Amino acid sequence: MTRYIEIYEDIRRKIVSGIYEYGSKLPSKRVTAENYGVSVITVVHAYELLMEEGYAVAREKSGYFVNYRENENFSASSPHRIIPRPAASSGADEALSFNIYARTVRRVLSEYADAIRERPDSYGCEALRIAISDYLIKNRGIRTGHSRIVIGSGAEYLYGLIVRALGRDRIYAIENPSYRKISEIYDAEGITTDKLDLGPDGIQSEQLWKTNAGVLHVTPYRSFPTGVTASAAKKQEYINWSRKKNGIIIEDDFESEFSVSRKPEETLFSKDEEGRVIYVNTFSKTIGSFMRTAYMVIPEGLEKLFREKIGFYSCSVPALEQYVLADLIENGDFVRHINRVRRKRRET
Repeated sequence: MTRYIEIYEDIRRKIVSGIYEYGSKLPSKRVTAENYGVSVITVVHAYELLMEEGYAVAREKSGYFVNYRENENFSASSPHRIIPRPAASSGADEALSFNIYARTVRRVLSEYADAIRERPDSYGCEALRIAISDYLIKNRGIRTGHSRIVIGSGAEYLYGLIVRALGRDRIYAIENPSYRKISEIYDAEGITTDKLDLGPDGIQSEQLWKTNAGVLHVTPYRSFPTGVTASAAKKQEYINWSRKKNGIIIEDDFESEFSVSRKPEETLFSKDEEGRVIYVNTFSKTIGSFMRTAYMVIPEGLEKLFREKIGFYSCSVPALEQYVLADLIENGDFVRHINRVRRKRRET
């Protein structure tokens, strides 16, 4: 692991555990460098990560201060006006090279001719689910067996499967404003939704703790169309809400792979210790809009319920597309493409 990541994680642990309390000053860059036996620039990178994720804030000529505080219960907050802003660039130059994609298709057709004729498992081809499981643990800090990964033809399709598994008798809370298709799909499924207003770092605490919803659908990395990103404290508040309210969280992690941060974005799924988060992501951004394939990760505690409720559905993604994706992940092309885009975004 890179040294500044190790320092970042150690200081983050101390902040979350309360060793460094909210509002307190962190050790100076020079003192921290001496404590860890590294250069000052290494400490700067670690502190930059802490600020990116909302654990710390820099004050001119004063140093770095802890900016993380958990909201275990309802805390009043004044309304905030959200000004919509466009999401990051989504031009064709961020799509996977067509030459790489075409080469992979030819190789899969040649090497997996028999396999692609077979009907995939209801949750998707095992080869792709294993590849995704391996990618998630190595690159996103998400530990899951491939048996709890479900492949579907787009995130919208997976929303529908989640509704059929969890039931229509629950209230689903969504961000306000949010990606319009989220509410449209829930409306089409006959779901009652509670629209919770966004503040500058996520759903406003007052509305979060007052809702009677049993399911919370959030996009913590970048909510559309506002571009709001949930802070580290807000992410923990979502987890606290699910625990205290016995609720389920749907984490929609669209586009987070392209974060300009020097480390992968921290997911709610990786923070959840009680199996209350369903993780959803799609390849339509990381590969290209032509790749209408998404996946979700079911927490262990819901595995039996999902098998009973949706295990009989046929997988909606052709086997060829699934084997192509599996090959792109296994041979490293997928990760190399993500890293290329992230480097390019940091330079702009």
